[in-house]
Amino acid sequence: MSSMHSNSFDIRQLEAFAAVMSAGSVTGAARLLGRSQPAVTRLIQDLESDIGYALLHRSGPRISPTARGLLFHAEVERHLASLAHIRERANAIGLDEPASLTIAATPSLAAGVLPQAIAAVAPDLLPRHLHVQALAAENVVQAVLARSADFGIASLPLEHPGLEVHWVADAPCVVALAVSDRLAGNDVVRLADLADRRIITLANPYRLRHRVDEALERAGVTPQRIIDVNASMTALTMARAGLGVAIVEPATVCGVPLEGIIMRVLDHTIPFLFGAISPAALPMTPTVAAVIDAARTVALAMPGCRLHDSSGDDALADTVYGQTLLSEEAPS
Repeated sequence: MSSMHSNSFDIRQLEAFAAVMSAGSVTGAARLLGRSQPAVTRLIQDLESDIGYALLHRSGPRISPTARGLLFHAEVERHLASLAHIRERANAIGLDEPASLTIAATPSLAAGVLPQAIAAVAPDLLPRHLHVQALAAENVVQAVLARSADFGIASLPLEHPGLEVHWVADAPCVVALAVSDRLAGNDVVRLADLADRRIITLANPYRLRHRVDEALERAGVTPQRIIDVNASMTALTMARAGLGVAIVEPATVCGVPLEGIIMRVLDHTIPFLFGAISPAALPMTPTVAAVIDAARTVALAMPGCRLHDSSGDDALADTVYGQTLLSEEAPS
Protein backbone atom coordinates (compact mmCIF):
# COMPACT_ATOMS: atom_id res chain seq x y z
CA MET A 1 0.00 0.00 0.00
CA SER A 2 1.09 3.57 -0.62
CA SER A 3 1.19 6.45 1.84
CA MET A 4 -1.94 7.96 3.36
CA HIS A 5 -4.48 8.97 0.73
CA SER A 6 -6.78 11.07 2.89
CA ASN A 7 -6.42 13.26 5.96
CA SER A 8 -10.00 12.71 7.11
CA PHE A 9 -11.69 9.57 8.38
CA ASP A 10 -15.26 8.38 8.52
CA ILE A 11 -16.15 8.02 12.21
CA ARG A 12 -17.86 4.71 11.36
CA GLN A 13 -14.54 3.34 10.11
CA LEU A 14 -12.80 4.26 13.36
CA GLU A 15 -15.62 2.78 15.43
CA ALA A 16 -15.49 -0.43 13.39
CA PHE A 17 -11.74 -0.75 13.89
CA ALA A 18 -12.03 -0.08 17.63
CA ALA A 19 -14.80 -2.68 17.89
CA VAL A 20 -12.72 -5.30 16.06
CA MET A 21 -9.79 -4.65 18.39
CA SER A 22 -12.08 -4.92 21.41
CA ALA A 23 -13.98 -8.03 20.30
CA GLY A 24 -11.05 -9.79 18.67
CA SER A 25 -13.05 -10.68 15.57
CA VAL A 26 -15.11 -9.07 12.85
CA THR A 27 -18.10 -11.20 13.87
CA GLY A 28 -17.87 -9.96 17.44
CA ALA A 29 -17.42 -6.38 16.28
CA ALA A 30 -20.52 -6.65 14.11
CA ARG A 31 -22.53 -7.77 17.15
CA LEU A 32 -21.16 -4.89 19.25
CA LEU A 33 -22.06 -2.33 16.58
CA GLY A 34 -25.36 -3.85 15.47
CA ARG A 35 -24.09 -4.06 11.89
CA SER A 36 -23.62 -6.90 9.44
CA GLN A 37 -20.28 -8.65 9.22
CA PRO A 38 -19.74 -7.65 5.56
CA ALA A 39 -20.43 -4.01 6.47
CA VAL A 40 -17.78 -4.05 9.20
CA THR A 41 -15.31 -5.79 6.90
CA ARG A 42 -15.85 -3.11 4.25
CA LEU A 43 -15.39 -0.28 6.78
CA ILE A 44 -12.05 -1.75 7.88
CA GLN A 45 -10.93 -2.24 4.27
CA ASP A 46 -11.87 1.34 3.42
CA LEU A 47 -9.98 2.61 6.47
CA GLU A 48 -6.86 0.67 5.48
CA SER A 49 -7.17 2.03 1.97
CA ASP A 50 -7.47 5.59 3.30
CA ILE A 51 -4.45 5.42 5.59
CA GLY A 52 -2.31 3.42 3.18
CA TYR A 53 -1.27 0.41 5.29
CA ALA A 54 -2.66 -2.79 6.78
CA LEU A 55 -4.11 -2.65 10.29
CA LEU A 56 -4.94 -6.33 10.66
CA HIS A 57 -3.32 -9.66 9.82
CA ARG A 58 -5.91 -12.05 8.37
CA SER A 59 -5.67 -15.83 8.50
CA GLY A 60 -9.04 -17.28 7.60
CA PRO A 61 -11.49 -16.27 10.34
CA ARG A 62 -8.63 -15.27 12.63
CA ILE A 63 -7.38 -11.71 12.76
CA SER A 64 -4.66 -9.98 14.74
CA PRO A 65 -3.39 -6.40 14.69
CA THR A 66 -0.27 -5.45 12.80
CA ALA A 67 2.43 -3.45 14.60
CA ARG A 68 1.11 -0.32 12.90
CA GLY A 69 -2.43 -1.37 13.80
CA LEU A 70 -1.54 -1.43 17.49
CA LEU A 71 -0.06 2.06 17.32
CA PHE A 72 -3.00 3.38 15.34
CA HIS A 73 -5.48 1.82 17.78
CA ALA A 74 -4.07 3.91 20.64
CA GLU A 75 -4.71 7.06 18.58
CA VAL A 76 -8.21 5.91 17.64
CA GLU A 77 -9.11 5.25 21.28
CA ARG A 78 -8.01 8.76 22.27
CA HIS A 79 -9.93 10.30 19.37
CA LEU A 80 -13.15 8.43 20.11
CA ALA A 81 -12.89 9.32 23.81
CA SER A 82 -12.42 12.97 22.89
CA LEU A 83 -15.49 12.90 20.65
CA ALA A 84 -17.53 11.33 23.46
CA HIS A 85 -16.39 14.06 25.83
CA ILE A 86 -17.29 16.76 23.29
CA ARG A 87 -20.80 15.30 23.07
CA GLU A 88 -21.10 15.26 26.86
CA ARG A 89 -19.86 18.84 27.16
CA ALA A 90 -22.18 20.03 24.41
CA ASN A 91 -25.12 18.50 26.28
CA ALA A 92 -23.97 20.07 29.55
CA ILE A 93 -23.73 23.51 27.92
CA GLY A 94 -27.24 23.12 26.54
CA LEU A 95 -28.56 22.22 29.99
CA ASP A 96 -26.53 24.92 31.81
CA GLU A 97 -24.87 22.18 33.86
CA PRO A 98 -21.24 21.65 34.94
CA ALA A 99 -19.16 20.23 32.10
CA SER A 100 -18.03 16.62 32.21
CA LEU A 101 -14.84 16.16 34.19
CA THR A 102 -11.84 13.93 33.49
CA ILE A 103 -9.38 13.22 36.29
CA ALA A 104 -6.14 11.31 35.81
CA ALA A 105 -4.46 9.81 38.86
CA THR A 106 -2.08 7.05 39.79
CA PRO A 107 -3.91 3.89 40.90
CA SER A 108 -3.08 4.42 44.59
CA LEU A 109 -4.33 8.02 44.59
CA ALA A 110 -7.34 7.20 42.39
CA ALA A 111 -8.38 4.60 44.97
CA GLY A 112 -7.09 6.14 48.18
CA VAL A 113 -7.76 9.88 47.78
CA LEU A 114 -10.18 10.65 44.95
CA PRO A 115 -13.33 8.85 46.19
CA GLN A 116 -13.42 10.78 49.48
CA ALA A 117 -12.45 14.01 47.72
CA ILE A 118 -15.24 13.74 45.14
CA ALA A 119 -17.73 12.79 47.87
CA ALA A 120 -16.84 15.99 49.75
CA VAL A 121 -17.67 18.27 46.80
CA ALA A 122 -21.06 19.97 46.71
CA PRO A 123 -23.40 17.82 44.54
CA ASP A 124 -24.40 20.76 42.33
CA LEU A 125 -20.75 21.16 41.28
CA LEU A 126 -20.44 17.58 40.05
CA PRO A 127 -21.26 16.92 36.38
CA ARG A 128 -23.43 14.11 35.09
CA HIS A 129 -20.35 12.50 33.55
CA LEU A 130 -17.20 12.04 35.61
CA HIS A 131 -14.23 10.16 34.16
CA VAL A 132 -11.46 8.84 36.40
CA GLN A 133 -8.43 7.35 34.68
CA ALA A 134 -5.96 5.31 36.73
CA LEU A 135 -2.61 5.72 34.99
CA ALA A 136 1.10 5.46 35.63
CA ALA A 137 2.47 8.73 37.04
CA GLU A 138 4.26 9.61 33.81
CA ASN A 139 1.01 9.09 31.87
CA VAL A 140 -0.93 11.28 34.32
CA VAL A 141 1.49 14.10 33.48
CA GLN A 142 1.10 13.49 29.74
CA ALA A 143 -2.71 13.38 29.98
CA VAL A 144 -2.78 16.75 31.74
CA LEU A 145 -0.28 18.27 29.31
CA ALA A 146 -2.35 16.99 26.36
CA ARG A 147 -5.49 18.32 28.08
CA SER A 148 -7.17 14.96 27.76
CA ALA A 149 -7.52 15.25 31.55
CA ASP A 150 -8.77 18.38 33.33
CA PHE A 151 -6.36 17.77 36.18
CA GLY A 152 -4.27 15.04 37.73
CA ILE A 153 -2.95 13.73 41.02
CA ALA A 154 0.33 11.86 40.85
CA SER A 155 3.56 11.11 42.62
CA LEU A 156 6.50 13.41 42.09
CA PRO A 157 8.48 14.54 40.15
CA LEU A 158 5.95 16.76 38.40
CA GLU A 159 8.09 19.63 37.12
CA HIS A 160 7.12 20.76 33.64
CA PRO A 161 6.62 24.27 32.21
CA GLY A 162 3.21 23.25 30.88
CA LEU A 163 1.88 22.31 34.32
CA GLU A 164 0.54 24.27 37.23
CA VAL A 165 1.25 22.50 40.54
CA HIS A 166 -1.51 23.36 43.01
CA TRP A 167 -0.17 21.57 46.07
CA VAL A 168 2.52 19.10 47.00
CA ALA A 169 2.34 16.80 50.00
CA ASP A 170 4.44 14.08 51.51
CA ALA A 171 3.30 11.25 53.74
CA PRO A 172 5.55 8.62 55.29
CA CYS A 173 5.46 5.16 53.78
CA VAL A 174 4.17 2.36 55.97
CA VAL A 175 4.71 -1.35 56.27
CA ALA A 176 1.72 -3.57 55.61
CA LEU A 177 1.68 -6.95 57.30
CA ALA A 178 -0.60 -9.96 57.36
CA VAL A 179 -2.43 -10.03 60.70
CA SER A 180 -0.67 -13.30 61.50
CA ASP A 181 2.81 -11.86 60.87
CA ARG A 182 5.25 -12.12 63.78
CA LEU A 183 5.85 -8.34 63.59
CA ALA A 184 2.13 -7.50 63.80
CA GLY A 185 2.35 -6.89 67.54
CA ASN A 186 4.92 -4.10 67.14
CA ASP A 187 3.66 -0.51 67.05
CA VAL A 188 6.80 0.50 65.14
CA VAL A 189 8.57 -1.87 62.75
CA ARG A 190 12.32 -1.44 62.36
CA LEU A 191 13.74 -1.80 58.87
CA ALA A 192 16.51 -3.84 60.50
CA ASP A 193 13.82 -6.39 61.46
CA LEU A 194 13.14 -6.96 57.76
CA ALA A 195 16.66 -8.11 56.91
CA ASP A 196 15.63 -11.77 56.61
CA ARG A 197 12.20 -11.12 55.09
CA ARG A 198 10.93 -11.00 51.54
CA ILE A 199 10.12 -7.36 50.81
CA ILE A 200 7.26 -6.38 48.52
CA THR A 201 7.39 -2.86 47.11
CA LEU A 202 6.79 -0.74 44.02
CA ALA A 203 8.92 -1.15 40.93
CA ASN A 204 9.25 2.33 39.37
CA PRO A 205 12.89 3.35 40.10
CA TYR A 206 12.26 7.01 39.30
CA ARG A 207 9.60 7.63 41.91
CA LEU A 208 9.05 5.89 45.25
CA ARG A 209 11.31 2.88 44.76
CA HIS A 210 14.62 4.76 44.93
CA ARG A 211 13.65 6.22 48.32
CA VAL A 212 12.73 2.76 49.64
CA ASP A 213 16.06 1.34 48.43
CA GLU A 214 17.95 4.25 49.98
CA ALA A 215 16.25 3.79 53.35
CA LEU A 216 17.03 0.06 53.36
CA GLU A 217 20.65 0.81 52.57
CA ARG A 218 20.85 3.32 55.42
CA ALA A 219 19.44 0.72 57.77
CA GLY A 220 22.04 -1.78 56.59
CA VAL A 221 19.43 -4.04 55.05
CA THR A 222 20.14 -5.81 51.76
CA PRO A 223 17.01 -7.78 50.84
CA GLN A 224 17.77 -11.20 49.41
CA ARG A 225 14.20 -11.71 48.21
CA ILE A 226 12.04 -9.01 46.63
CA ILE A 227 8.71 -8.87 44.84
CA ASP A 228 8.24 -5.61 42.95
CA VAL A 229 4.83 -4.61 41.65
CA ASN A 230 3.32 -1.67 39.78
CA ALA A 231 0.36 -1.06 42.11
CA SER A 232 0.15 -0.84 45.90
CA MET A 233 -3.05 -2.92 46.01
CA THR A 234 -1.12 -5.81 44.46
CA ALA A 235 1.56 -5.42 47.13
CA LEU A 236 -1.08 -5.52 49.87
CA THR A 237 -2.71 -8.69 48.56
CA MET A 238 0.73 -10.31 48.27
CA ALA A 239 1.44 -9.43 51.91
CA ARG A 240 -1.97 -10.72 52.99
CA ALA A 241 -1.15 -14.05 51.35
CA GLY A 242 1.96 -14.26 53.53
CA LEU A 243 4.42 -13.76 50.69
CA GLY A 244 6.33 -11.03 52.51
CA VAL A 245 6.05 -7.60 54.09
CA ALA A 246 4.96 -4.67 51.93
CA ILE A 247 6.58 -1.23 52.09
CA VAL A 248 4.04 1.00 50.38
CA GLU A 249 2.69 4.52 50.24
CA PRO A 250 -0.09 5.16 52.78
CA ALA A 251 -2.86 6.30 50.40
CA THR A 252 -4.02 2.83 49.43
CA VAL A 253 -3.77 1.39 52.95
CA CYS A 254 -5.70 4.33 54.47
CA GLY A 255 -8.22 4.80 51.67
CA VAL A 256 -8.93 1.15 50.89
CA PRO A 257 -8.67 -0.83 54.14
CA LEU A 258 -8.09 -4.48 53.35
CA GLU A 259 -9.26 -7.25 55.67
CA GLY A 260 -6.37 -9.38 56.85
CA ILE A 261 -3.83 -6.56 56.57
CA ILE A 262 -2.55 -4.24 59.29
CA MET A 263 -0.52 -1.07 58.84
CA ARG A 264 2.47 -0.24 61.00
CA VAL A 265 4.80 2.76 61.24
CA LEU A 266 8.42 2.34 60.12
CA ASP A 267 11.39 3.54 62.16
CA HIS A 268 12.75 5.30 59.07
CA THR A 269 10.65 7.95 57.39
CA ILE A 270 10.40 7.20 53.66
CA PRO A 271 8.48 10.09 52.09
CA PHE A 272 5.81 9.47 49.49
CA LEU A 273 5.58 12.74 47.56
CA PHE A 274 2.56 13.59 45.46
CA GLY A 275 0.66 16.59 44.17
CA ALA A 276 -2.21 17.98 42.13
CA ILE A 277 -1.60 19.42 38.68
CA SER A 278 -3.56 21.09 35.90
CA PRO A 279 -2.62 22.61 32.52
CA ALA A 280 -0.74 25.88 32.98
CA ALA A 281 -2.49 29.12 32.03
CA LEU A 282 -5.87 27.37 31.76
CA PRO A 283 -8.57 28.84 34.03
CA MET A 284 -9.96 26.28 36.47
CA THR A 285 -13.67 25.64 36.64
CA PRO A 286 -15.31 25.77 40.09
CA THR A 287 -15.64 21.98 39.92
CA VAL A 288 -11.93 21.40 39.27
CA ALA A 289 -10.96 23.86 42.00
CA ALA A 290 -13.31 22.17 44.48
CA VAL A 291 -12.03 18.64 43.80
CA ILE A 292 -8.38 19.72 43.97
CA ASP A 293 -9.03 21.45 47.29
CA ALA A 294 -10.94 18.46 48.67
CA ALA A 295 -8.17 16.09 47.57
CA ARG A 296 -5.67 18.15 49.55
CA THR A 297 -7.87 17.85 52.65
CA VAL A 298 -8.15 14.07 52.23
CA ALA A 299 -4.39 13.78 51.71
CA LEU A 300 -3.65 15.73 54.89
CA ALA A 301 -5.78 13.28 56.87
CA MET A 302 -3.18 10.57 56.23
CA PRO A 303 -0.95 9.94 59.27
CA GLY A 304 2.09 12.21 59.21
CA CYS A 305 1.13 13.93 55.94
CA ARG A 306 2.33 17.51 55.45
CA LEU A 307 2.16 20.13 52.71
CA HIS A 308 5.13 21.67 50.92
CA ASP A 309 5.50 25.00 49.20
CA SER A 310 5.03 24.21 45.52
CA SER A 311 5.69 27.74 44.29
CA GLY A 312 9.47 27.51 44.05
CA ASP A 313 10.86 25.11 41.46
CA ASP A 314 14.25 24.82 43.17
CA ALA A 315 12.72 24.17 46.56
CA LEU A 316 10.40 21.58 45.05
CA ALA A 317 13.31 19.85 43.34
CA ASP A 318 15.14 19.71 46.66
CA THR A 319 12.08 18.15 48.25
CA VAL A 320 11.84 15.52 45.53
CA TYR A 321 15.47 14.59 45.06
CA GLY A 322 17.11 15.64 48.32
CA GLN A 323 18.30 13.36 51.07
CA THR A 324 16.97 15.42 53.97
CA LEU A 325 13.53 13.82 54.12
CA LEU A 326 14.96 10.41 55.01
CA SER A 327 15.00 10.27 58.77
CA GLU A 328 16.09 7.57 61.17
CA GLU A 329 13.46 8.63 63.66
CA ALA A 330 10.02 7.11 63.78
CA PRO A 331 7.23 9.55 62.86
CA SER A 332 5.40 10.94 65.83
